[in-house]
Amino acid sequence: MLPAVSAAFPGMLTAVTTYLDRILAAHRRAAASDRRPVDSLIAQATAAPPTRGFRAALASASGLAVISEIKRRSPSKGDLNISLDPAALAALYASGGASCLSVLTDVHFFGGSIDDLQHARRACSMPVIRKDFTVSLQDVCDTRIIGADCVLLIAAALSGDELLDFHRLAVAIGLDVLVEVHDESELEAAMAAGATLIGVNQRDLVTFEVDHERAERMATLIPDSAVKVAESGVRDGDDARRLYDAGYQAILVGETLVTATDPRSALLALRGIH
Repeated sequence: MLPAVSAAFPGMLTAVTTYLDRILAAHRRAAASDRRPVDSLIAQATAAPPTRGFRAALASASGLAVISEIKRRSPSKGDLNISLDPAALAALYASGGASCLSVLTDVHFFGGSIDDLQHARRACSMPVIRKDFTVSLQDVCDTRIIGADCVLLIAAALSGDELLDFHRLAVAIGLDVLVEVHDESELEAAMAAGATLIGVNQRDLVTFEVDHERAERMATLIPDSAVKVAESGVRDGDDARRLYDAGYQAILVGETLVTATDPRSALLALRGIH
């Protein structure tokens, strides 16, 4: 396995440059040049329209909830559906019974944009998570200001103090927070930050390989007080049922849906409806 970014020094390049290294380094550089006062951004975020309740939508779902993703490309796979229409895809997901949306807003590595998120959210009534690499207080505020209902915090990308501070700010300005973890130590950091919505990424962010046993192992360690989400590598209804049986209330699915000839039918198959 390639060496990971040190949690103590987020964004620092390792001896072997990985996908995660490059993505974090780019986001850290952008954050370092962001001189906007956080206080004014907090005021702007607090004044934004009410959110739709991302965590509540997952917790109240009947059966396995699906967070359907709008994703144009990935660093490991290249173009997935580069010309997708985010509004049309959001409407298809809604008709297929998705509980929430996930929209990539990273421009350089994933081909996403803030416009994608805003167009998708306007096309449906589902809550939306901004899928991006959050590395600053300004990023947290921006997530609320642009209209998202939930922010993603990746434990592997943040120090313990950053995770705590970003989580606290997000909750204060009305956002739900999905804390993404990969292993036991990251889960401990998530719980210390007060996470009540925890995602286990089956894809290693360093190698981008999928480990299907990771989610099953981690599910037993996440307290029942948290909504459990399995992320990445969900290919079909069998995968979805396995994760549901392991104790997950929701799955986040991107590649399987955006590359499907019929995304609505693919979504129904994930939900066990044929």
